Amino acid sequence: MATNHEIITEHYAASDAGDLAGMLAPLTQETRWTEAAGFPCAGTYVGPDAVAENVFDALQKMFDGFTLRVDEVVDAGEVQIGIGTYTGTYRATGKAFRARVAHIWRLADGKVISFEQITDTLMVDRCMH
Repeated sequence: MATNHEIITEHYAASDAGDLAGMLAPLTQETRWTEAAGFPCAGTYVGPDAVAENVFDALQKMFDGFTLRVDEVVDAGEVQIGIGTYTGTYRATGKAFRARVAHIWRLADGKVISFEQITDTLMVDRCMH
């Protein structure tokens, strides 16, 4: 069985490859996924279908070139922390942004229990207005 660190590293590799199924693979129907207050997709979504629709699909519709560059994944056993940078251009305004981000992943038995995004929402908000 893959380690928690490998599971999250594989999620980010799938993200880099545009592989939605690979990104959603470690989620269960009970996974709670929270996007930061102030972020365009703010809220908590439960299960892979809700995450795909309300986060990944929504971001692709709102932004051109929305990407995440992960600099580091900190291995703390059942908790994994991804640290990186979001970039993209908001379609409605044509303005680009760059914002630092941290993802807090909690896992059990090889599956994601919860995900929490912490990001500089001001940088994103500025490009939207």
